[in-house]
Amino acid sequence: MTDADSAQIFEQFTDLSLPKSRWTHEAHLVVCWVALSTRNPSQTLEFLRTAISRYNEATGVENTPTNGYHETLTRYYVGAVHHAAARSVEAAIAAPQCAVDAPGKHWSRELLFSTRARKAWVEPDLRKLPWTEPQHL
Repeated sequence: MTDADSAQIFEQFTDLSLPKSRWTHEAHLVVCWVALSTRNPSQTLEFLRTAISRYNEATGVENTPTNGYHETLTRYYVGAVHHAAARSVEAAIAAPQCAVDAPGKHWSRELLFSTRARKAWVEPDLRKLPWTEPQHL
């Protein structure tokens, strides 16, 4: 994936023209990586909270206690992409902590997909994160 591809995904995501079928795990990481290139982790999280919810609504996905925006997963991946300190989007995507199943190493499925974890950050119940979670996130 080139920088131009990343920029296009980011632009289409933010202007709500990205087809829902292209809003994949990889696209989430691209948007996070691009956002982190001009924002600190706290600013990136604030941006993503609003932007993902807005994108969901624009594509017919309701943000409810059981669907749509997920705070714990979003916060996890902001930390994971930031911690990867990748110089390219490909390196961020390839980082083990950015894999789609990586959060499952830290949270039980029951806790991670609970209403509580969707609405607010919950600490991992299986294994601590390999990075220090910034208190301001």
